[in-house]
Amino acid sequence: MTDRVAPTRTPEFEARLAKRYSAERRFRAIGLGAILFSIAVLLVLLGNMTINGIGGFQRVELEVPIDLSQSGIAADSATMAQTDAVQTLQAQGLADVVDYFATEALGEEAASELGAQAWRDVAADIIADPSILRTEAVYSLPASAKLASGYSGEGSAEMQALAQRLSDEGVLVKNFDPAFLSRADATNPQQVGIWGALKGSILTMIVTLALAFPIGVLAALYLEEYAPKNRWTDIIEVSINNLAAVPSIIFGLLGLAVFLTLFPNLRSAPLIGGMTLALMTMPVIVISGRNAIKAVPPSIRDGALAVGASPVQVVFHHVLPLALPGILTGTIIGMARALGETAPLLMIGMRAFVATPPDGFTSPATVLPVQIFLWSDEIDRGFVERTSAAIIVLLLFLLVMNGLAIYLRNKFEKKW
Repeated sequence: MTDRVAPTRTPEFEARLAKRYSAERRFRAIGLGAILFSIAVLLVLLGNMTINGIGGFQRVELEVPIDLSQSGIAADSATMAQTDAVQTLQAQGLADVVDYFATEALGEEAASELGAQAWRDVAADIIADPSILRTEAVYSLPASAKLASGYSGEGSAEMQALAQRLSDEGVLVKNFDPAFLSRADATNPQQVGIWGALKGSILTMIVTLALAFPIGVLAALYLEEYAPKNRWTDIIEVSINNLAAVPSIIFGLLGLAVFLTLFPNLRSAPLIGGMTLALMTMPVIVISGRNAIKAVPPSIRDGALAVGASPVQVVFHHVLPLALPGILTGTIIGMARALGETAPLLMIGMRAFVATPPDGFTSPATVLPVQIFLWSDEIDRGFVERTSAAIIVLLLFLLVMNGLAIYLRNKFEKKW
């Protein structure tokens, strides 16, 4: 028996080995650099949005002492519980009362720069607690857009001087504006809110998920488990793959041509927006669903059939539960894309000025991306800060939606 000879490590071999090790180190360094660069860009983006958005959650307000006990306004809990409570207070002259006390406390020049709808803030407090009609208090009411610009060092010199004087007197301040999250759109940046667009996005996403998820999953199950392998099936598969890459505005044109033709009175409604986005999201769910179903080991199917399960039971009791985490991953991607879409919703009219939050799926509404687009096109400086604040709300909404989907995916995940 011949002795085994140890391999000889020649200089050429050592050079090639060192070259491979060097290439591996360079690859790792490039990969780490790419990750660090991505993190840096993300931090810059989030930092910029946060710095600009902090001002968007605030508004410039005038401190106005108002003695409602001397206003002559009468209201009780039953009256204030009616839907026309604001109109009732307006008819009793609440706006004039607010203007009177503002003039008395601040002077005519400063009172004229009180927001035109500032009395509605007082009305909201009265509706919440009618007993304050017997009290005197200091109310923080929104200033006009011109005075707010002067407070920020912009606008005319006269307005900046007035803002500086009122600020020195302690009656013009910039406070956190919690009502920004509960108001709807307005023409004045001091009065705008994000709730109308946020509620529109929620309603639109509900319709999108309710249509795209079950139809997409059932289509994936049929194509993967039941459809015969022939030319027509190949055509369907190619069509679905192509639809996943179609520009989103094409789906907007489809929604405009089909859905608004069938339902012309539902223009800019969340129902139409959700149906349009469902068309765009469905191919992504079908593709990811097919891949997740295909990844389930054949032994699962064979074992279920061996113990007497029917083909339908095999699919819905064994294959689908095991494929659900992968299907939810595709759903997360599709819904995140749908949440940020603007072009298809512009095509179906969801860029309308909506001053009140939608009451339901058929009410006129807008969505967060469209609202951000509209505010970014405004000239007033106040809308710039509001735009950044709306972007922060959109990102938080996206994180919450994705977090819920990831939780459900991990909950249903099973290993074999």
